[in-house]
Amino acid sequence: MQSMTIRRAVAQDAERLTRLIQESGAYRGKYASIISGYRVTADYIARHRVFVAVDAVGRPLGFYALVLEPPELDLAFVADSAQGRGIGRLLIEHMVGQAREAGLTDVRVVSHPPAEEFYRRLGAERVGTVAPSPPKVAWERPELRFTTV
Repeated sequence: MQSMTIRRAVAQDAERLTRLIQESGAYRGKYASIISGYRVTADYIARHRVFVAVDAVGRPLGFYALVLEPPELDLAFVADSAQGRGIGRLLIEHMVGQAREAGLTDVRVVSHPPAEEFYRRLGAERVGTVAPSPPKVAWERPELRFTTV
């Protein structure tokens, strides 16, 4: 894997992180509605623990957002061009470390259905199902939990 660093996101990253979400191939077709019009804002970055994986020239390869109260992995994306290189695994491992550092014992994940297996491979346990919330989310989503202790 090429040189990569995980750093805290800053306000100036907002537009690039929004673009990374909007260009995600995982949200084409029936899943497109959930990200329609979604934006990562500078305020969001300031309020939550948002970390971005960047390549040697500073391009974002992926990112996650950890909400501390209540503890939840709110966003996790890897650029389509960077998939399959272990970046998602490194981001989730980093998130678990951040959660542990913040004194959290577990972190909830309401997963994109196709991503459930990814999270489970990294140690998340399925704890339930979240009902649809039309019109944006017309499907059930797996609810998972990472234990950080």
